[in-house]
Amino acid sequence: MSLINFPIVDPHIHQWDPYHTPHRAALLVRLLGKDPQLMDQVARKAMAKPLVNSLGLTDYALAPYLPADYAADLDNAGLAGDQLSDQQQSGYQVEQVVHIEASWHDHKGTGVVGETRWVKQLPFEQHGIRLGGIVATAEFSDHRFKKILELHQAQTPLLCGLRRMASHHPDWGVHQWSDEAHLYTSRKFLTGFEQFAKTGLSFDAWVYSSQIPDVTQLGRRFPETPIVLDHLATPVGLFGPVGNHTGVTHAARQDIFARWQDDIAQLAEQPNVYAKISGLMMPVLGHAFYKNRELASASQMVDLLSPLIEHAIAVFGVERIIYASNFPMDKVNTSLSNLMEAYARMIQPYGDAAMHAIFRDNAKRFYRLD
Repeated sequence: MSLINFPIVDPHIHQWDPYHTPHRAALLVRLLGKDPQLMDQVARKAMAKPLVNSLGLTDYALAPYLPADYAADLDNAGLAGDQLSDQQQSGYQVEQVVHIEASWHDHKGTGVVGETRWVKQLPFEQHGIRLGGIVATAEFSDHRFKKILELHQAQTPLLCGLRRMASHHPDWGVHQWSDEAHLYTSRKFLTGFEQFAKTGLSFDAWVYSSQIPDVTQLGRRFPETPIVLDHLATPVGLFGPVGNHTGVTHAARQDIFARWQDDIAQLAEQPNVYAKISGLMMPVLGHAFYKNRELASASQMVDLLSPLIEHAIAVFGVERIIYASNFPMDKVNTSLSNLMEAYARMIQPYGDAAMHAIFRDNAKRFYRLD
């Protein structure tokens, strides 16, 4: 029996198709797609080790992930081994999703607009799900930034914002999603953001937890722009060793959590900033369920994630916290039904109003969904 008795919004999913769209692994999957085991071996040799470790497994990343796959994950009970008692048919209904840019590989000229064009025509409705919004990407320092933004907007009224990933870690064994350590405070980025702020669109910020102060500065500088912090700023190594030297000891993991607590509390002082409880089962946090091909149960996730969720709600309040699945990126460590069950258990003690706010209403308000 589902703990959530109303249709929810999932405002952070990714879609891709390496066979038919610009993708980092397009050539690889076309050559070896019929032999997944060989393709995995080649991918692990060809891809940088930090990226492989960030993904955990390559099979899901090299396969298409389309509306039918998300719908299957939503319906799938995810039964696995000795976790049967904790994983039942989800019974959760998703009424709308928001697609967040997924590293579209064509960045030449106005190439990133192709992702918006592709996503808008995906057949979500065939699976009883509505595509409520699209968060695209663009390079804010590009001299064509204004034109690219206008082209995104011209594609569809579903465009509700942009994301430019800035995740950069001092441990070079951790995958760097940005070449700049402090992208959000760089002069060129801010020049573009000044143009962006005039549009009224929202901004998805993704950083590692050591970079939270950069998001705080951005929120303070542009108080009228709605900003959401993706994945609670991904505290790398919080649950186990990652990279070359991050999260290796218990004391180091305590320090990561303590700094995250302080920085996230300061960020929450900016009233235009929201936070997504999402992406918290990615391997980069130190989870290792995937190494044994195991799926974390709802109970295991409640035990692991409750300190993060409780602190986030304490500083942001239930009005600025947004649930999102981040699927399929968290798929290596848990099932979608388990993930939703775990978050439902953690939010339920805050009452029915909090459940409606976090699982539906806050996302609708932030992304201006109908």
